[in-house]
Amino acid sequence: MGRGRVQLKRIENKINRQVTFSKRRSGLLKKAHEISVLCDADVALIVFSIKGKLFEYSTNDSMEQILERYERYSYTSREVVATDAESQGDLSLEYNKLKSKVETLQKSQRHFLGQDIDTLNYKELQSLEQQLDNALRQIRSRKNQLMYSSITELQRKEKELQEENSKLRKKIKEKEVTLSLCDQHTHLENSPSITPPETLPVLNISDTCQSSGTEGEEEGTTFQVVQPQTKSLIPPWMLSHINEL
Repeated sequence: MGRGRVQLKRIENKINRQVTFSKRRSGLLKKAHEISVLCDADVALIVFSIKGKLFEYSTNDSMEQILERYERYSYTSREVVATDAESQGDLSLEYNKLKSKVETLQKSQRHFLGQDIDTLNYKELQSLEQQLDNALRQIRSRKNQLMYSSITELQRKEKELQEENSKLRKKIKEKEVTLSLCDQHTHLENSPSITPPETLPVLNISDTCQSSGTEGEEEGTTFQVVQPQTKSLIPPWMLSHINEL
């Protein structure tokens, strides 16, 4: 049969307790040495017997260095724990403050909406009414300001459109005048050429009267019509009228 499992409890027999201490102490020191060699770890072991005798083991005889490192680590750990505790306390306090503020704001919002006002007294209701009046005045003021700004902007746009409309009308008139002049010029170029009218006859009268011995007889009178070669711009209807005359 194998060795049974030893129950971990204080050994009542003093001799057996001393023998067990010696055996387990040696095994503990051996295990500390093994883990320091195998794992390249810094190990410090301190054991006090029941009589107060000290047994210790440290890697490379660096007990003081290991203890200093332990103290620094423990101090840092304690600071971190204390800081965390303080932070938790501050966060808890801040949370309670924010929670109270949120509840107050929600309550005020319900009052502004006309809810839960049965518990308010006369002064609280009067204060609530004044706050609502102030809020309405500010809302109306802001509304009027926006309306005025909108009207001003529309007037500015209207003025710009009127100026643009005036410019367009002016351009249209100029275009119409230009087209009218072009049409007249084209009509004149395409109209048939006007033949130069005959000018009024110019009479060159030369008396070739020869007396044949009797008084008062005239042999004859010569009329010569001279037509100059200059062109005239007299219309045809006026020429025909002149010819009739």
